[in-house]
Amino acid sequence: VQLQASGGGLVQAGGSLRLSCAASRFTVDDYAIGWFRQVPGKEREFVAAINWSGGSTYYADSVKGRFTISRDNAKNTMYLQMNSLKPEDTAVYYCATSRAQASGYYSTAGSYGYWGQGTQVTVSS
Repeated sequence: VQLQASGGGLVQAGGSLRLSCAASRFTVDDYAIGWFRQVPGKEREFVAAINWSGGSTYYADSVKGRFTISRDNAKNTMYLQMNSLKPEDTAVYYCATSRAQASGYYSTAGSYGYWGQGTQVTVSS
């Protein structure tokens, strides 16, 4: 089981990045997908989640209206489109899978079983 996150980098405030999370050795069809982020010295923070079908999405208030989570089950890949980036979005971003059925669990890191290795996003002011 492997999740490979990519697409991070350095961008100026106001810019955009698209993160990808490719799954291998298993299919993600039955899993909800979440994106979290973490800065040194702080707990991992929920960013966004999408249910197994892609029909429902959930966002942290801090990114609502700027970030969009999506998935392509045929490609076994998930995405996080990040627009209007701010310096406070700087963090390592992680993708993860969850078998939780209730959306109330999606914002909790403990609900996720498999995690990608993280990709660094740095937003300069």
